[in-house]
Amino acid sequence: MSAIARLLRPRSVAVVGASADPAKMTGRPVGYLQRHGFSGEIWPVNPRAQNIAGLPCFADVAALPAAPDVAIVLLAPDRATEAVRALAARGTSAAIVLASGYGEAGPDGARRQLELREAAGAMRLLGPNTIGLVNLTDRIVLSATGALEAADLPSGGVSLVSQSGGILGALLSRGAARGMGFAKLVSTGNEADLDVSDFVEHLVDDPATRVIALYMEGLRRPGAFRAAALRAAGAGKPIVVFKVGRSASGARAAVSHTGALAGADRMYDALFGQLGVIRATTFDDLLDLPAALVQPRRARGRRIAILTSTGGAGALLADAFGLAGFEVPMPDGATTARMAALLGSDPQEPIGNPVDVTLAGVRPDVFKGAIEALLESPEYDALAVVVGSSALAQPAIAAGAIAEGQARSQKPIVAYVSPHAPEIVALLNRQGVIALTAPEACASVLAVLAAPAAAVVAPSEPVAHDPLAALPAGSLNEADSKALFARFGLPVVQEGSAATPDAAQAIAERIGGELVLKILSNAILHKSDVGGVRVGVPAAEIASAARDMLTQVRAATGIEPEGLLVQQRVRGGVELILGLIRDPQLGTGVLLGMGGVASELMGDSVVRLLPIGPADAADMIRTLRGYPLLTGWRGAPACDLAALEQAILSFARMGEAIGSRLMEAEINPLFVLPLGRGVVAADGLAVLS
Repeated sequence: MSAIARLLRPRSVAVVGASADPAKMTGRPVGYLQRHGFSGEIWPVNPRAQNIAGLPCFADVAALPAAPDVAIVLLAPDRATEAVRALAARGTSAAIVLASGYGEAGPDGARRQLELREAAGAMRLLGPNTIGLVNLTDRIVLSATGALEAADLPSGGVSLVSQSGGILGALLSRGAARGMGFAKLVSTGNEADLDVSDFVEHLVDDPATRVIALYMEGLRRPGAFRAAALRAAGAGKPIVVFKVGRSASGARAAVSHTGALAGADRMYDALFGQLGVIRATTFDDLLDLPAALVQPRRARGRRIAILTSTGGAGALLADAFGLAGFEVPMPDGATTARMAALLGSDPQEPIGNPVDVTLAGVRPDVFKGAIEALLESPEYDALAVVVGSSALAQPAIAAGAIAEGQARSQKPIVAYVSPHAPEIVALLNRQGVIALTAPEACASVLAVLAAPAAAVVAPSEPVAHDPLAALPAGSLNEADSKALFARFGLPVVQEGSAATPDAAQAIAERIGGELVLKILSNAILHKSDVGGVRVGVPAAEIASAARDMLTQVRAATGIEPEGLLVQQRVRGGVELILGLIRDPQLGTGVLLGMGGVASELMGDSVVRLLPIGPADAADMIRTLRGYPLLTGWRGAPACDLAALEQAILSFARMGEAIGSRLMEAEINPLFVLPLGRGVVAADGLAVLS
């Protein structure tokens, strides 16, 4: 049995620092183990107590009758390290360290955490700064969370891994209150040893786990997470993650909490998307989506039937579904006739959607018949049922009808409980019905259930690194940047560099026609902002224009440009931006977006983490809102998408080859020319470390 398997299913548990006072945090773990049915050995360790909770107490780790499978260490940091060392010496498989004051507490805390990890040796560590773990499948609770005070904690198919102990307790209690069961819940804390990726990897093979939920502040080992998530996708186990740090303040809070680097949020979006991981956008989603994904039913499309006994709630659902991109079509003729027979209405009169059965009253036969008719209709892919205030008096009628209808159909049902009725929500969830308390939540859940299975492909093998020893650190000027890009197969515009206006004139006469004139400078990255770019300059006027430009730039910046760049003017095509961005935690990502001087204003871009393959490049192009402009918008010629795909892949290969030396690179604009004419880089920059 692996150390993680033993951690989750120990035969013996030592509680080091256990208190005889059950009201104290250090007094909870022993009581919780007993209360929730642990059948193995429990060995409290406290030199000042003879017995705790009816169990013999041991003075220290050396006095234990045998090496425990797992130890819960409840001591402060100044004593926890020695306890961990003693446990490792006894041959303990794993230790759970609850104390804070480690990596999240600055340099001194980081030093203490390193000492703790060294003291553990080969023994595995959960924490520090963790609340422990809860295995409801086997009724083993190794935690001090107050959520374990609840008497009824049902087991289920969702396993949660949280980097926050408080969030673990919050989700456990919220889930129990709504009738939702968990398999395993693990708080990884500071992750001095075991981390989120380790537990995802283990849960892929856990037969009780059907869905994996994650509360994430940061990733310490992105490569290990990628491998574990790919295994989960291959095993058909969805992963739902709520990642904090979307705002600057949230990112700072995440860093200060466990010492994890938060990383750029868009990079996490890219990582999750490439791995088929579902990102929860609200905290409630972290319960709603996994609970829905546990059941096997999936919607084959986005056509929703709404059954309601209260018009207002039905309208709320219809609005939420419409905003989420669902269709709420009218019933077909056969379904209309069935509903008219149930309601005693004229079969010639149309039955709307939402289907309102208010006038028929909440009669079991009507409710059951309406659910059956709507589920059997070929017009609908899923059913949303409003459980209104009328159900408060007889909740079993509504719950029973919905559960019975669901049992007969492969289409998913969501129940929107519109009044405050937590007991009805719990009743429905315990019967396997997805019960929710907000219209928007119903739309979010069905959006996940209607989403096509993500085509998750293992990334291509990374290319060998190119040391590029001859290139200096810092920002490269435009000419040097594009020379670097050309080494990796990126087509660049015809151009020449000049030290003086007269030399620029000679280059202009060689190229001919209308030209683009720019300054060259390592120090000025946005040349157009300071008058360092002129477009459409006749070849005969380049020298004069260059003198004026140099004077203007010097006055605006106080910087002496290194030289001048004369380029052929590119006409036609669509301007894109192609970039590489380096995240210190997640690695390098490639960015594609609508380009030009307004690229930031447009905000139409997509990111993928390296390495990528041809399918990724094609998907990036199609994901852009401006994609129709590339395919021949309003009679314009279609662009050379094959050349664009190749440019993306070439730029990505450059990022892999240069590795961590490449901090940033950008082509803006990258002209995508009409079909057969390729692409051309008209401007560029690169920043090396």
